Amino acid sequence: MPPLSDETNAFYRDNAEAYANRERKAPVARLDRFLARLEPGARILELGCGGGQDSAYMLARGFDVTPTDGSPELAVEAERLLGRQVEVVRFEEIGWHEVFDAVWAEACLLHVPRADLAGVLARIQRALKAGGILHASFKAGNGEGRDRFGRYYNYPSRDWLMRRFDKKDWAELEIAEADGGGYDGEPTRWLHVSAAKPISAEQQ
Repeated sequence: MPPLSDETNAFYRDNAEAYANRERKAPVARLDRFLARLEPGARILELGCGGGQDSAYMLARGFDVTPTDGSPELAVEAERLLGRQVEVVRFEEIGWHEVFDAVWAEACLLHVPRADLAGVLARIQRALKAGGILHASFKAGNGEGRDRFGRYYNYPSRDWLMRRFDKKDWAELEIAEADGGGYDGEPTRWLHVSAAKPISAEQQ
C-alpha cells in the first residue's frame, strides 16, 4: 500500500505552519455527537490530526486521545498546541489491535488512493475494540482527482463509499451529506461516515 502521493506530502510538508494555524474551529456539533456515544474517558485514536484542534477539544472533555498525523511537519505543529507527543503514523502503518474505543478521522482518509481505501478501513477496524466506533469524512465526487494545490483526493460518491465498508466487518453504517468548504476555499459537498465494529458475530 503506497503512502500519500508525493504532491500531497509535499503540500503538507511545505505548508504545515500555515495549514495548522489557519483560522479553523473544531467541528463541535460532529464531535459532540461522536463523543456522546462513548463512555467517559474512552480511548480515541485521531488520524490526520492536522493542527490538533480536534484532539484538543476531546482532551479538554476528559477523553484519552492518541493524536497522530502522517506528516512529521504537521505533527510538530500539533504538538505545539497540545503540549504532548503526536505520533507520525501513515495510514498504511496503522498497526494497533483492539486498542481503541473510537477512531476520529476528520478530512484525512479522503487522501487515500481509491484502490487502497478498503485496506486502510480494515486496519482501522482491527485497531478498534468490539463495539468501537469510527467517524470519517470525505469530499464527495465521482472519481479521483486533485485540487488546485495538487493534493490527491479519492472524491467518492455515497454509493461507492458505502461499498468500501464490508458488511461482515462494520455495523450501524450511516453516511450523512452536508455542504461546506475547505482549505482551498471551494464549495464542497461532504460525506460524513459513522460506523461501528460489531460486538459479536451474531450482530454482524
